[in-house]
Amino acid sequence: MTMTVWQSIIMIAAIVLATVLTRSLPFIIFGGGRSIPPFINYLGKVLPYAVTGMLVVYSLKDAPFNAWHGLPEFICVALTLALHFWRRSMLLSIAGGTLAYMFLVQKIF
Repeated sequence: MTMTVWQSIIMIAAIVLATVLTRSLPFIIFGGGRSIPPFINYLGKVLPYAVTGMLVVYSLKDAPFNAWHGLPEFICVALTLALHFWRRSMLLSIAGGTLAYMFLVQKIF
């Protein structure tokens, strides 16, 4: 099913409006020198770890760790952890683990 030109324009406008609204809403709500509520500060501290944990679980949920096929996942999780504990750089650990996984899956396993 294809969209007409007007349907495409309406769709793009809705996406732009939603993006601008979600990006500017925190500044509208908490702007003007008002203090941020303690619950929002708490969410800012715990959500990055919760999201990271959820992504790890989601990424490894179908990995067969009881078989030979789960070896690339195990190696790359260990490499990602080692890189992160070594340099404390989120970008380096994610990029290193991803590149190693792509190399192992496409060239070795």
